[in-house]
This record gives sequence, C-alpha cells and structure tokens, in this order.
Amino acid sequence: MKTISTTNARKIFGKLIESVYRDNSAILIGKRNVPEAVLIKFPSEFNSCVDEITNINAYSGSFDFLAKEPEIYSRKDIKKSYA
Repeated sequence: MKTISTTNARKIFGKLIESVYRDNSAILIGKRNVPEAVLIKFPSEFNSCVDEITNINAYSGSFDFLAKEPEIYSRKDIKKSYA
C-alpha cells in the first residue's frame, strides 16, 4: 500500500474519497513515507452500542477473507502454517 503525502492528500482529497468508496481500498496518508493516518470506507452498517473500531472491523468487510478459514485449527494445522 502506498503512502500519500499530507500535502498531496489535501490537493486531491475528493478523489481519494471517491477511490476508497469505489474500490473499497485503503489509502495511507503521512509524511516522508511514514503512515500517520489511513483513509478507509465507512461501514455500510453502524451499531451505536459499540465503538468505532468494532464497527469498522465488523461491518466494513475487513475480515471477509476469514470466511474461507476453518472455525477451529488443529495442532497439525497450526504447525503446518506457522512452523
């Protein structure tokens, strides 16, 4: 993921928002290639009973890739993946 400078981000902020919304991607914004903030799409659903981070994780699709993963790993699975 590329980091966009804060100066450049100010100039094209509208385009960045359109890109995040259209492509469902994240954009890092920072100084000297050091990320300071991330621009992500707002969740399609929002639960006011939990905090913002929980909403983002639950509803933004951030963890959709886990749908393909098994619910429980055996020791053999873990050793195969991480050892």
